[in-house]
Amino acid sequence: MDITGDTPEELAKQVFAQRASFYTTSAAHKDPQVLAKVVALANPIPVWHALDVATGTGHTAFAIAPFVTSVIGTDLTPEMLVEARKLQTELGIANVDFRTADAHQLPFEDGVFDLVTSRRAPHHFSDINLALREMRRVLKPGGRLVIDDRSVPEDDDVDTCMNQLDWYHDQSHVREYRPSEWRRMLEESGFQIEVIEPYVQHRPLSSLTHNVDAENVARIHTRLDSLNSEQRQRFNLIHIDGVLHINHWYILLAAIAQAD
Repeated sequence: MDITGDTPEELAKQVFAQRASFYTTSAAHKDPQVLAKVVALANPIPVWHALDVATGTGHTAFAIAPFVTSVIGTDLTPEMLVEARKLQTELGIANVDFRTADAHQLPFEDGVFDLVTSRRAPHHFSDINLALREMRRVLKPGGRLVIDDRSVPEDDDVDTCMNQLDWYHDQSHVREYRPSEWRRMLEESGFQIEVIEPYVQHRPLSSLTHNVDAENVARIHTRLDSLNSEQRQRFNLIHIDGVLHINHWYILLAAIAQAD
């Protein structure tokens, strides 16, 4: 994949424009069990108005939609929203609208949403603290924020390696944050934390190499080959039915917007 750009946002628009159709059917992104957890943490009320930031092809917006009055899904990449609108037509969901927008500059007035969600996206944000402040700004005081994103454990080796692997997978990647970093960032952005729930999925290595150019696939294999036996155990790097699998770390977060 030939991509160039000076910022993660420019890179993301190119990467996800090329991969947009993949995310419509991606098992990881439409995982019903994780989406159900996101909805449960959101605890939505029928009169609510919700915002899904960096919605991609809309899976989270569609999961929330049956439980609220309206959902707006925003994304930086127009091609992703084209796929989202196609999926919306297939699903017959009427109360979702999509708009092109940057998570760092949300085009909404202060305090207009009861719920903000963001799933599998914040690790791409070039200024995570600014994005969190924007989410806080558009939430009503007492409104809920729910995030599901890639993460890393409180382990220096895993942290460094996993972030390198994901950058090889996608050069718009910025950082996967530890639970302790999420706690600090949310509190500093004006949120009261309710839930921090790390979880792990053991996935085929193809989850990192699919749609990746040969040079970066080689880098992924070289980096994994450099791990010692103890580090390989931490990644649960094993073959299952002849296919190499590796741990991926995630985090579910729920927080309440504090009044100024």
